[in-house]
Amino acid sequence: MRLSVHIFRRNHGQGEDPRYQAIRASHGPAFWWRSLFTVFWLQAAILWLVALPLLVAVRALQPTTLTAVDGLGVLCFAVGLAFEIVGDYQLERFRAEPSNRGKVLDRGLWRYTRHPNYFGDATVWWGLYAIAAATPDGWLTVLSPALMTLLLMRVSGVTLLEDSLKASKPGYRAYIARTSAFFPWFPRVPR
Repeated sequence: MRLSVHIFRRNHGQGEDPRYQAIRASHGPAFWWRSLFTVFWLQAAILWLVALPLLVAVRALQPTTLTAVDGLGVLCFAVGLAFEIVGDYQLERFRAEPSNRGKVLDRGLWRYTRHPNYFGDATVWWGLYAIAAATPDGWLTVLSPALMTLLLMRVSGVTLLEDSLKASKPGYRAYIARTSAFFPWFPRVPR
């Protein structure tokens, strides 16, 4: 829900997402069928796999009370959600300032990770996994947060976005040299 509201606010009135425009242009009349398989059904399958810990946790008969692992999961979820909310808020405020056009946000959470919102998303899913892991067979769903983390780090998140940012923001390569890509860490001192 948080992500839907954020994307709606960011893109409202701007027309179709440029990524979908590119898919439409490259596939011509076959766009409808290609998008059905490569966008909607693929995302539905990934969503089912990623949500597996939730399905397992909701259906579990035991434990009947909250455990320490549940507490760890809730804490992990809360930290991840905070990273998403604060990171998106900081980026929104930065972009709203006309003098920042073409510049790189390297303050707040963005000082410690180039993608606090992606890190937060992955942390949310690891928190949900921890809640599922408190159930008898929940630990088997570890593939879910692992897949989500892999997708965010190497497929659709960091990797996809970094290429466009290197091309559009002159200071981005220096930012890469000093700032962790995914996991928050103290900035490196440039050589």
